[in-house]
Amino acid sequence: MAYALSVAAGENRNGGTDAALGAPFGRSAVLPVDSVSVVTNALIEVAPRVARIAVLVSVSVYLANVAVAFGLVEKIAGLSRLLTGPANLPDEVGTAILTTTASTTAGYSMLADLRESGYLDDEATLIAVVMNTFFGFAQHVFTYYIPVLIPILGVHVGVLYVSSRALISLAITLVGILAGALLLSEANVDEDVQLDPDALDDDEQTPKERLLAAWERTRPTLRRLVPRLVVVYTLVTLLVGQYDITSITGSADPLVALVGLPAAAVPVIAVYTLDTTSGAATIAPLLGDVFTPRQAVATLLLGGIISFAVSTFKRSIPFQYGIWGAEFGTKVIVVNTALKIVFISLTVVVLLAI
Repeated sequence: MAYALSVAAGENRNGGTDAALGAPFGRSAVLPVDSVSVVTNALIEVAPRVARIAVLVSVSVYLANVAVAFGLVEKIAGLSRLLTGPANLPDEVGTAILTTTASTTAGYSMLADLRESGYLDDEATLIAVVMNTFFGFAQHVFTYYIPVLIPILGVHVGVLYVSSRALISLAITLVGILAGALLLSEANVDEDVQLDPDALDDDEQTPKERLLAAWERTRPTLRRLVPRLVVVYTLVTLLVGQYDITSITGSADPLVALVGLPAAAVPVIAVYTLDTTSGAATIAPLLGDVFTPRQAVATLLLGGIISFAVSTFKRSIPFQYGIWGAEFGTKVIVVNTALKIVFISLTVVVLLAI
């Protein structure tokens, strides 16, 4: 999930927050002023982000239902049927996957609506999420990789890095299609819960009535998604503000030694973990003298593996839990992370072997 929904790490404001734990029995446990301040600051920090995402989710889910109500999905189904057909998934999933190229949040919101309504079961939804990977990556090719990263790294290293990331994402998407072909059937999709444009035609519904029907189908999903977004983003903002989760970068030392990269790869990976652009800028002056092009790409890819621990807390948990809820969101995070680690590791091995 290449979309940048980062939760900014705030300053450590922990001061006397454990005082309430020592309140004697029989006396009201009143939160210390510092604790109230921390929570208040977290709410202030997270409010604009949650509001923006909530609006985008609401609009995306509603427009998806409008597209179904007016039969637009059938008109564009041919573009996505090459994906959904082999994977035994309906056309609406293909529409959501293609939408991810424009907006990760919009694409995921559409899939969440299909699952929340009961149209897709968990297995079908998880496979659709895996298939989403390449299209989530493609969203950032023209907005970040080409205009920002390639100029920093140079054409040779930059194109090699972006191509490696593209192949990793494509491989994961192909795994999703193969999994759908092997594991899914009509039993994983409940056609009865989806809006049927033909049924609306039989009722001779006006455009206004179709828009209202789409809203009636959207509203229950929003009632579940938006409160989750508020709670999860607030909790993660509090957590990131209180703990130094970037200390995980210490694990880069043995990893670098294991694959045989120069010692200079360790600080590069550490910086990359905090910020992708800064990591690229750190390694750029060392190209040719310290790092070969393949070593440089392998270092940046390893930085991606190390940064998963940080990005899981700062981005994946609030986004995935907010969209799916804790139980299914955990499954999405585990599957996505496992597949990325496997294919990134294989790519690093190939780069350093040739």
